[in-house]
Amino acid sequence: MAFISDTLSRVKPSPTIAVSNLAAELKAAGKDVIGLGAGEPDFDTPDHIKAAAKAAIDAGKTKYTAVDGIPELKQAICAKLKRDNGLSYEPAQVSVGTGGKQILYNALMATLNPGDEVVIPAPYWVSYPDMVLLAGGTPVSVEATLENDFKLTPEQLEAAITPKTKWFIFNSPSNPTGAGYSHDELKALTDVLMRHPHVWVMTDDMYEHLSYEGFTFCTPAEVEPGLYERTLTCNGVSKAYAMTGWRIGYAAGPKELIAAMRKIQSQSTSNPCSVSQWAAVEALNGPQGFLDDWRKVFQRRRDLVVSMLSKIDGMTCPTPDGAFYVYPSIAGLIGKTTPTGVKIENDEIFAKALLEEKGVAVVFGAAFGLSPCFRVSYATSDEALTEACTRIQDFCASLS
Repeated sequence: MAFISDTLSRVKPSPTIAVSNLAAELKAAGKDVIGLGAGEPDFDTPDHIKAAAKAAIDAGKTKYTAVDGIPELKQAICAKLKRDNGLSYEPAQVSVGTGGKQILYNALMATLNPGDEVVIPAPYWVSYPDMVLLAGGTPVSVEATLENDFKLTPEQLEAAITPKTKWFIFNSPSNPTGAGYSHDELKALTDVLMRHPHVWVMTDDMYEHLSYEGFTFCTPAEVEPGLYERTLTCNGVSKAYAMTGWRIGYAAGPKELIAAMRKIQSQSTSNPCSVSQWAAVEALNGPQGFLDDWRKVFQRRRDLVVSMLSKIDGMTCPTPDGAFYVYPSIAGLIGKTTPTGVKIENDEIFAKALLEEKGVAVVFGAAFGLSPCFRVSYATSDEALTEACTRIQDFCASLS
């Protein structure tokens, strides 16, 4: 009898974390490496948020809290959803977890039975399919191609839904592509979902506030109120507020689902960090003006990376609507060979050769379910991005 669970054999470690760890190891060994794999802002957490955390420590707010969030944070989340998204929730409809990942995982664990299917547009965040597998469900990946700007069409969604479909996971702006759905594009998808009342919607709105000129964010229950009762609207403070290490994610949805998620959390992690919760209260309720400044920086970096990568023969680099990633296609480079004799047969080999020969760490596209591509995170300095893109240009020019 095997000691390790059969369920665990169905999943794999996070490729994005693996790339970041490898880049860190190479740096520690003295290699000149530029890491473009991490999905976190390089900005520091704003001072007013850090001050709120310090005040919470000084006030002794370091004990256990309610399993899925303090009342003050739930109220702040309700106010945020009303203010930014026009969605009305009460605290009993809100769950706070240790990061957005736990929120999604809790929901899937609370609802999936063997045979249940979850429709996931690809490219997708690497954790979606594996969380579905851990929960006993079956991920159904549907490719949103470069030709469609990495966005799922209504026809594709319709074709993917079966009587076994329980959830549709929706992420906009997207990790890894940065693609965002306009109101009309999202309405076309919600029209499909309205014809299938057995399908629930799980939104990942983590990059909501990282949307750039020409794109306006919207979320499914906002676009189609008829989906309100079967939508779990998920978000967090990690990306927008540069609070990745604070580990606070949240969701709002029907009370029955929230109660089921609370039950799972009560027997796994229990409450999120008390100090982080008070910091999140300030993040959501406090000044928001710095977000405009950050967006301008990210947009400048996006334009820099897209401009430099678009000059490479054999590479196509679309301009994303949001988040802090670009997802170039290397279809025109497949089959070429590096000066050291490595044949670029797929995007994983491309990423490995790029790291070994030029010291640039990126995440290969197969990890996100769509090849041949790779993901670049531009959440780092202009100087590092310029040097990294120059190295990528040199690497690609050396292929024959």
